[in-house]
Amino acid sequence: MHLGQQGPVVDGLSLKELGDSVLVEIEPRRKGLPFLKHVEYRIVSKCFQVPVQRRYSDFEVFHALLLQKFIYRMVPPLPPKRILKGVLNSVSDREFNDNRRRALQRFMTLVIRHPVLAGDELVNIFLSANGADVQNMLRDSYKKTGDEFLVSQISLHGKVYLPEDIQSQGLINREMIGSLHSSFLKLRDVAERMAQRARENSSDLLMFGKDLRHTRPASRRNDEQSLEDTEEITGRALRRGTREEDEVVEKLNLLLEQLQSYKDLCDRHDSGVLLEHQRALEKRSGPVATQQENTIITMEMRSYFSLLCLHQETQLVFTNLPLVTSILGTFVNSQIQGHKEMGDVWGDLHPKLKELLESANEASSRSSSQKHTSKGQTPAVIGPT
Repeated sequence: MHLGQQGPVVDGLSLKELGDSVLVEIEPRRKGLPFLKHVEYRIVSKCFQVPVQRRYSDFEVFHALLLQKFIYRMVPPLPPKRILKGVLNSVSDREFNDNRRRALQRFMTLVIRHPVLAGDELVNIFLSANGADVQNMLRDSYKKTGDEFLVSQISLHGKVYLPEDIQSQGLINREMIGSLHSSFLKLRDVAERMAQRARENSSDLLMFGKDLRHTRPASRRNDEQSLEDTEEITGRALRRGTREEDEVVEKLNLLLEQLQSYKDLCDRHDSGVLLEHQRALEKRSGPVATQQENTIITMEMRSYFSLLCLHQETQLVFTNLPLVTSILGTFVNSQIQGHKEMGDVWGDLHPKLKELLESANEASSRSSSQKHTSKGQTPAVIGPT
């Protein structure tokens, strides 16, 4: 579903209409010369269902062209290049690659769920074209069409579709979205720390149970079922921490990056087309040449079209905000279940503390008994044979 097809201003956009899904994976083997190997990513879209391989440089070209063609739309951010490549060890290298893969998947998800970007030829080429010449194919496609203003059916009539109070309404919406971005950022950080603690707590609890088992009397150490139950519970806690990172932290990251792309769009709107429009009007003194007049008219139409696109993108942001309720609800339910399971484990460990105390008393009693016995014994007298 495209905004341009549905109407210039769309209300009540359904989340289900933002459909496609995409999977980005790291190819197991690096390509290139031994001293210049690079990572390649395997991308599969539900819409195209054709696996394609892309390098990070392909993403860079794709992202740059999206920004040029859709300068008035939310184009999601691209993860940064690697810094200090030679300093990374194998562990940090894997972590960096996995974090970048996640970020690239979020980038692609936001692109293909955008009702305007998703249907563009650039996206079609990037997700379906095979071969090493994909960058030139993307550039050639952009050269043929230019930016969205040149091909949109409503670019010349943007003013007609704008609400009368668009300026004041826009300022209120931008302030609200900026505040939400700050709040979601804090929520994401808290959820990330809690997911990490869930994984750490599960490992610590398993070690605690094993160590406690070894402090019990040897005759009572064969209670393997109890240990297996503890391992099962802590294993579930570990998986829960991982699941929370995937289902909560990653989805919050997705919303955060959409909000960031909205803030970037607002900055482009303020410092780009409006500034150019103002400069064109300042030159309008005295007799105006036809070419200059056409430039001013074009800038006015671009200004209204930019404002209309910003209004549509604002609607899209507010459409996705209800997802936060679902995401945080999943997180809260996971925490409730996790604390209940952990409580059961601690409750199971509590009786073992009594056994530990009993074993300590038994050992002390045996030691005291042995001392009394040794004191009461009569030393043996060895006489002459």
